[in-house]
Amino acid sequence: MQKVITDDLDALLDILPPHIRQPLCQQQDISDLLEVVLDLGRPPEARFPQREVVLSPQEVNEQDIDYVTSRISSFGGDNRAGIERTLHRISAIRNRKGRIVGLTCRLGRAVFGTIKIIEDLIRSGRSILLLGRPGVGKTTMLREVARVLADDLGKRVIIVDTSNEIAGDGDIPHPAIGHARRMQVTTPSMQHAVMIEAIENHMPEVIVIDEIGTELEAQAARTIAERGVQLVGTAHGNTLDNLMMNPTLADLIGGIQAVT
Repeated sequence: MQKVITDDLDALLDILPPHIRQPLCQQQDISDLLEVVLDLGRPPEARFPQREVVLSPQEVNEQDIDYVTSRISSFGGDNRAGIERTLHRISAIRNRKGRIVGLTCRLGRAVFGTIKIIEDLIRSGRSILLLGRPGVGKTTMLREVARVLADDLGKRVIIVDTSNEIAGDGDIPHPAIGHARRMQVTTPSMQHAVMIEAIENHMPEVIVIDEIGTELEAQAARTIAERGVQLVGTAHGNTLDNLMMNPTLADLIGGIQAVT
């Protein structure tokens, strides 16, 4: 199967002030855009896989920040917001008084056909943990896993979507997750509780979760596995060694026993 990419690029461009949007639209490789960075008192930048470009000599001011924030959803406890019915993520940097002084506007893409390399593992019904540093495409792959399990294999799939990053912003999930269902999480600290709630209330055969990072979430993941539910999740870390050395997450791979 060939990869098919959908990115709703226009929706991200629409939230940017005109003097930033216009030079961005003139970039020949705009289809490869990763993110736009707006920091107060600095020129706006666009980041591409191999380069960064300054979009305007004019420094970002408070009006520019307000222009963007007025066109997106409200920020959650993790300082992330989105654009309804898209996969884009806008993250805020705040000063000590809580005022927004920086924005990272990251383009979200649905890529169909990314999981051929691990499709046999997914079909096996065994739990899977995807590792990798931020930005390598773990969430994109997770989204496709949820769709394939729900649509192609007809399984009951629940996505525990903490930052609305897997299924997009707003109450109606993005079509990229297929028939999978999505449970939103009010604040990141409640992610583990929603994982357990999903099991107890909605009888899933599969739970999909992004960014397992705390001890409580690792314990919830173990509970899910013990109840015979397939868990597909991600964690930060380049290698298995990173996970083994992380006392919080070592439990995800069965725990580490020291032998002298």
